Amino acid sequence: MPRSTPPRTGERSRVRATRALFIKHGAERTPEGRSLLLLREWLSPAQRAQFGKKGYFEVIGGETGKRYRIYPGAISNVCEIDEKGRPKLGLCFRTLGELPIGDVMLAQKIALESSESSALAVARRFLPNGFWFRGSRLLG
Repeated sequence: MPRSTPPRTGERSRVRATRALFIKHGAERTPEGRSLLLLREWLSPAQRAQFGKKGYFEVIGGETGKRYRIYPGAISNVCEIDEKGRPKLGLCFRTLGELPIGDVMLAQKIALESSESSALAVARRFLPNGFWFRGSRLLG
């Protein structure tokens, strides 16, 4: 039955804790879980901590040094961030074919770090609003 009221704060933390337990214990048997495990192996310790705590991680563009934030998702989940950490420009680029979210996020990370100009050349740009990125789901 759909919920008509937003979850309470304590309920939200229980949902996040349940999701984290699923990912840590048993998700490795699913394509989505395996992709997230692979993603975590490729993240730096700082990125891994950020992903686990905030649900996103940041990368530095390999050519320009710009900072990008990658949120969980397969489309419209990347944004360039300003010096204060606010979303500046939304980017939409992804892999060809259907892949689990962790694999898409890993491909986006590698593309921005190693071939930033090629990734930006194919990306669709959009003006981000805070709601779009705040509502991302916590996977880490």
